[in-house]
Amino acid sequence: MKGNDEFGCLDNPITSEGKPPNPRTPSFGLQSPTTDGVLKPCKKSLVRHPSLQVKSKALDIAIGNGYEVENRGSEFTPIIRSGAWADIGFRTRMEDVYLRIDDFTHDYGLKKCADVPNAFYGVFDGHGGKHAADFACYHLPRFIVEDQNFPEEIERIVASAFLQTDTAFAEACALDSALASGATALTALVLGRMLVVANVGDCRAVLCRRGKAIEMSRDHKPNCNRERKRIEALGGSVYDGYLNGQLNVARALGDWHIEGMKDAKGGPLSAEPELMTADLTEEDEFLIIGCDGLWDVFRSQNAVDFARRRLQEHNDPAMCSKDLVDEALKRKSEDNLTVVVVCFQSNPPPNLVAPRARVRRSFSAEGLRELQSLLDGLGN
Repeated sequence: MKGNDEFGCLDNPITSEGKPPNPRTPSFGLQSPTTDGVLKPCKKSLVRHPSLQVKSKALDIAIGNGYEVENRGSEFTPIIRSGAWADIGFRTRMEDVYLRIDDFTHDYGLKKCADVPNAFYGVFDGHGGKHAADFACYHLPRFIVEDQNFPEEIERIVASAFLQTDTAFAEACALDSALASGATALTALVLGRMLVVANVGDCRAVLCRRGKAIEMSRDHKPNCNRERKRIEALGGSVYDGYLNGQLNVARALGDWHIEGMKDAKGGPLSAEPELMTADLTEEDEFLIIGCDGLWDVFRSQNAVDFARRRLQEHNDPAMCSKDLVDEALKRKSEDNLTVVVVCFQSNPPPNLVAPRARVRRSFSAEGLRELQSLLDGLGN
């Protein structure tokens, strides 16, 4: 791949037909091709939605089996490298979009955070069409960087950006019903050594910490106890694992056209993201972001083990992304496939040597007596 950023384009290009994400003006939301054919976002301002400003609580998140992603006081500075790959798979059309920006503030014309690593990544998995995924891929990062408090209140800003994107898309659909569709979305923002992951739906981000898989997101499926309780409290239902018998995710952007899912007062289908944060240390090797097509055939630890071996071989995050997609196809994943791999070190992952366990050996009182008897016999 060429360049350090990609916007909604694929290394193995697949184009989508249809109208631009936002029809309000002819040029609003369009992309500008560079000389190498990579699409870059135009720098346009958006109308703010102050009513959607949300507050987020301080997070103390346990990941996996009681594993807490915590600040270890490290002075580690990540060296960011990334790559991505996508494939239509066995579907008839491609509805995934991804965003890969290794220098976030520079690409969006900001001087804030210019002296520290800053990067932004996203995977947007469309359903019922690609328009919602395209719209979110283009507009969501703008709502983040255009917040006047960026980057001081980053968790609140990211959560607000998801909700603002959802409402803006509802306005766009009201002007053009042909845009009606939905998308799950997962974004990962790196500021200095802080990693912030936000998720709605069933895309997933997994951090490799010295070979161990740390899940940085939780799949929002309707039959999960927490999601089911929320859905039923808001007047929805779960039937055979589907929200209102129609969607197999409990959170998503868009889908305003589906009756009983969303309205101005809320609804069982939520666009509010779940956030998880981590302070990166020298033990953190890379992050895998993938749509559900990858996780249908990979467990989190299995994906980390596979990616780690590939990175040890070639140390190329782009090739590693393609390796994961190719392996998912071999395993008969039936969905579109999109993977972004973000490395936090310049060197490949080291070989891990398991420490030899200290074995304690002890004798019973009876055994000691037998040994003593044996030694006495030898002495005689």
